[in-house]
Amino acid sequence: MKVLVPEKLAESGIELLEKDFEVDVRLGLSPEKLLEVIGDYDGLIIRSATQVTADVIARAGKLRAIGRAGIGVDNIDIEAATKRGILVANAPESNTVAAAEHTLGLMLAVARFIPVADATLKAGEWNRSAYKGVEVQGKTLGLIGLGHVGAIVARGALGMGMRVLAYDPYVSEDRIKEMGVDRAETTDDVFDVADFVSLHVPRTPQTTGLVNAASLVRMKKSAYLINVARGGIVDEGDLYDALKAGEIAGAALDVFVKEPETDSPIFRLPNVVVTPHLGASTAEAQDRAGVTAAEQVATALRGGVPVHAINAPVPSGEGAEFVAQFSELCETLGRLLYQLTDRPGSSLRIEYSGEVARFDTRLLDVSAQKGLLAPMVNEPLNFVNTPALAKSRGFKVETTKASGSSDYTSLVVLRLDSPEGEMVVSGTLIGPKMQPRLIHAVGFDFDIPPERYMLFIRNRDVPGMIGRAGATLGEHGINIGNMAVGRGEPGSRAAMAVTVDEAVSGEVLDALLAIEGFTDARAVSLY
Repeated sequence: MKVLVPEKLAESGIELLEKDFEVDVRLGLSPEKLLEVIGDYDGLIIRSATQVTADVIARAGKLRAIGRAGIGVDNIDIEAATKRGILVANAPESNTVAAAEHTLGLMLAVARFIPVADATLKAGEWNRSAYKGVEVQGKTLGLIGLGHVGAIVARGALGMGMRVLAYDPYVSEDRIKEMGVDRAETTDDVFDVADFVSLHVPRTPQTTGLVNAASLVRMKKSAYLINVARGGIVDEGDLYDALKAGEIAGAALDVFVKEPETDSPIFRLPNVVVTPHLGASTAEAQDRAGVTAAEQVATALRGGVPVHAINAPVPSGEGAEFVAQFSELCETLGRLLYQLTDRPGSSLRIEYSGEVARFDTRLLDVSAQKGLLAPMVNEPLNFVNTPALAKSRGFKVETTKASGSSDYTSLVVLRLDSPEGEMVVSGTLIGPKMQPRLIHAVGFDFDIPPERYMLFIRNRDVPGMIGRAGATLGEHGINIGNMAVGRGEPGSRAAMAVTVDEAVSGEVLDALLAIEGFTDARAVSLY
């Protein structure tokens, strides 16, 4: 597979990709040239300069993954990518330290007039009395957003003796207390009391223009505004008016509505510090972003779900790593369920019980659907296009969760309707290495590791059936790897789940069914 890199990427990221893929570094591709060549590539890694438009995606017949070496994905048409089943991932944590340090640097710079004092002194003026700044110790820093960057800024501010007041409805009360900050119930609470207001939210329809004339007039006349998040969160016209009128003391900005920006009237105000979007511009952050983006694309091209996928159901928060370990099991159960059902219906019920049921299982829902639907469709399935394809086929998925399981710490059960009746399979992960186990299939309980080639046999529960099955497989040169037996009441009915080293042909199945006592035999291939 081939990966296109049209912008400068850390050499360590390139080296990581080159272990498994052919990498083309083609810096400075024009939009027209990108349209011309994108059809040759399976993966694409960009920064902020490359625009991945709907037209680009329409030409990208082979493209499976787009990696953004940075946090913002404004330059990627996410909707178009999702419709085409192209996974988009970014590197949201790569620049957190850099952005947080830049925020604190700008706060100190605007509070102490550092840039203008530097410029005038270098111009031959000694204006010591003109630049009387303010100390940050004892002041209140108001944070709107307490994510990765906001949390680092909070730690730095607390270290300088500031009080931190934060608005973020998605952060738990325990986390707020653990960090030693005070919770603001609304953004107005921050604007009303903070001496410094710092923004740490993405630009969305809800946050665009968050800082405007109405919010600026609420701020103290001695307060400062800092934005190292995204342009557009601040209404720059309203900010200019407030600064010029003295409604706030000053502002420090690293991002703007239009970039590059070199001629904003804000730049001509003496109480403003500006930088050209330098929040992520450290050598360390650029290296981390490149490596992370490379890791995300490599994971996607190998068929996995990157931890920073934008348009796929990635588990997050508590238990995310634990849940992700069940993804392969759920896909395996889906594949098994399809192959054990002659006429699959259009309704799947997924049941989670035990520890796994405590967490976000959307990734597992898609994994199960992916395994079940793969044999039904004529296109590759991934974690992006599977839900859309399921919906387009009228496939209904229902999930239920139960906190306890009588026999297993965690259990996943898939139930598929069919004209033959409900078909059920279940499985779990066991041991310190979280090894998969098949627990139920063809109406019987088992305990067997699922393997690529398996055979499921139903039979009367009479002596000699296991030996006859083994002898028949042996006669056809098929080696048994493992076997588990499930049974009902003694002497009634039973079943065998058998792992074998190669695919079982129809001829072998016919030979088994020719033996008195065997009532059903099915061969499956799980990957």
